[in-house]
Amino acid sequence: MRRSRKFKNRESFRTQFREALKYLKESRNYILAIALIFVGGILFGFIFSSQLGFLDEILKQLVERVKGLNTSEMILFILQNNLTSAFFGIVFGIFLGIFPIVASFSNGIVLGYVMKIVWFDSGVSEFWKILPHGVFELPAIFISLALGVRLGMFVFSKEKGKEFMERARNSIILFVCVVIPLLIAAAIIEGFLIVAYR
Repeated sequence: MRRSRKFKNRESFRTQFREALKYLKESRNYILAIALIFVGGILFGFIFSSQLGFLDEILKQLVERVKGLNTSEMILFILQNNLTSAFFGIVFGIFLGIFPIVASFSNGIVLGYVMKIVWFDSGVSEFWKILPHGVFELPAIFISLALGVRLGMFVFSKEKGKEFMERARNSIILFVCVVIPLLIAAAIIEGFLIVAYR
């Protein structure tokens, strides 16, 4: 009886996971939109860097927080921050998807601002050092924010309650099975690179 129940539970999860992957595929336009908003934020941060000097203090505080951390501590710090951002990106998306959109644009602004600083200090040749940081992190964050936006769009559905539950379930499964593994990989890569570049 227990084996039968475990088998049914396993098959049920597989079915839900397949449905979640289908949901992710159907969300590609949301992911693309979030990515474009992020790119827009980068351009804004790069072009209008002279008006964004207040970010210096925020970046300085961030540097102070990670100063002296060893590799494992750095990995845990990055993972915790990214998991929190990704999770809240989904959860707060319930409010018409406004939070994920703002988060995508603001994160892009910060990256654009940092890229402008790197441009002035070292030139374009140093941009390659930034690229490895986003190989796994950016797809994970884009997926999370896109799921948040789509979750918030449930209010425009005919069967709001049913639609919300389905979108929430798929988002949770994707967060656990897709986003978290990507963020773990991202944290490991970034942790090693940041410590190595000191």
